[in-house]
Amino acid sequence: MEVTYRTTKLQKLASNSRALNAELGAVCAKKFEQRISEFIAAECLEDLRHLPGPRVHELRGDRKGQFSADLKHPLRLIFLPTNNPEPRKEDGGWSWAGITLIEIQEIADTHE
Repeated sequence: MEVTYRTTKLQKLASNSRALNAELGAVCAKKFEQRISEFIAAECLEDLRHLPGPRVHELRGDRKGQFSADLKHPLRLIFLPTNNPEPRKEDGGWSWAGITLIEIQEIADTHE
């Protein structure tokens, strides 16, 4: 998949391990790098759907349309599919096999 970043700060963190460690701590920084590597290695989001580690899932409520992948509890990597047109199934849900472009939005605790 192709990965982009919503902010310059996120893009810089993704390319600078030292800054990433300072911002997130060693364990969370390692998970962030691992998740980004998993996204890049996958052909589509469906490839990651059933892996136990990243626990990629769609969010609900006020975060509907966003996806989440686990980092270090309680932090999650929040991202959006950016394919144009959006890959949707007939029922309106996401076609995970069609999601090949994502944009990293933030690192957040979605349960706050």
